Amino acid sequence: QVQIVESGGGLVQPGGSLRLSCAASASIDSFYAMGWYRQAPGKQRELVAYITNGGSTTYAESVKGRFTISRDNAKNTVYLQMNSLKPEDTAVYTCNADGRYWTKIKGDYWGQGTQVTVSS
Repeated sequence: QVQIVESGGGLVQPGGSLRLSCAASASIDSFYAMGWYRQAPGKQRELVAYITNGGSTTYAESVKGRFTISRDNAKNTVYLQMNSLKPEDTAVYTCNADGRYWTKIKGDYWGQGTQVTVSS
């Protein structure tokens, strides 16, 4: 069973920065991609950022230019650098490991999530 553990959340003022980390108990290159999702109270979970094994990235329009996703295969860790944070970024951020039928590890794995609160 693959374990996914997020860290780095917290309370930050508008305009501030946070870096989230997502550590996997398996090699992250065993998956097709790794992603960060978020869910605010009363809203559906949404994709924030996504990075494939080949390094291709995808971002939600609302975070483009402010958030950066990166990966360190040697540490089996994915990062989400969040800059210029806004109150609307407040949510529980959850990491996902996306396995496909052709990858070494198949299926989806989710962490427990980490709370990010942007408030003055």
